[in-house]
Amino acid sequence: MKTFKTKKDLQSYIAQQRTKGLQIALVPTMGALHAGHLALIERAKEIADLVVCSIFVNPTQFNDPKDLEKYPRPIEKDLQLLNDAHCDVVFIPSVKEMYPEDEPVWRINLGELDKIWEGKERPGHFQGVTQVVYKLFTLVSPDIACFGQKDFQQVMVIKRMVEIKKLPIDIEICPTVRSEQGLALSSRNSRLSEQGKVKALTIFRALSYIKAHFYEEDPLLLKEKAISILAEEPEIKIEYIAICQSHTLKEIEVIDFEVSHVVLLVVWIEGVRLIDNMILN
Repeated sequence: MKTFKTKKDLQSYIAQQRTKGLQIALVPTMGALHAGHLALIERAKEIADLVVCSIFVNPTQFNDPKDLEKYPRPIEKDLQLLNDAHCDVVFIPSVKEMYPEDEPVWRINLGELDKIWEGKERPGHFQGVTQVVYKLFTLVSPDIACFGQKDFQQVMVIKRMVEIKKLPIDIEICPTVRSEQGLALSSRNSRLSEQGKVKALTIFRALSYIKAHFYEEDPLLLKEKAISILAEEPEIKIEYIAICQSHTLKEIEVIDFEVSHVVLLVVWIEGVRLIDNMILN
């Protein structure tokens, strides 16, 4: 496994590999890796010849400095996991390397996608996400980029950016990896107590109810039932839950079975913000 810390060294190595005609896949991460990330590496290895994984805790996508400060950074463990997963290349730049002093202002018009749900609750978040992902895309010039379904809105935002910038990159959406009980794997889970993780299983129950009854009940009733399931754990605080068209992420009142839908959900448990979703059809 090759490890690079500078853009220059990474690009030089990638250029050498390109002369061999290799198909390159990129897996962008913020570290604190778990089985969900490793599933992305595994999928990337299936569909590409060379897998590049980036580890960079991107400051521009955090609108809460305390959240940035608390974000776990177990770099040695991460590198060992990637090595064991037979990742080919790891890029671990510093903030200064990614954001030099002469950094131009970044702004991309994402329409409603960065104004609703995560965009509304975390102003500027998706501008920061697209900024760093565009930088990584420019550096690596991958043929394919793999992202997890768990951050569904983020994937839709990145797909929109690829369309706007006319980038020749295929976006591979990989299924959410869950524990045996149904909890979506997340770096933030490490901040939950064991009791908190048990309470968080209510999220999966609520989402599963909506999926199981999607063809039988109208969206308003489905949402009410899911809220009542979440309410069984009094310490769970709901930030939002919405049944949306997958492409636009606009909340629906009537189901159009000719288009795909997703339920988005964010709750707080023990002061930890947990995000999840489930594709419905």
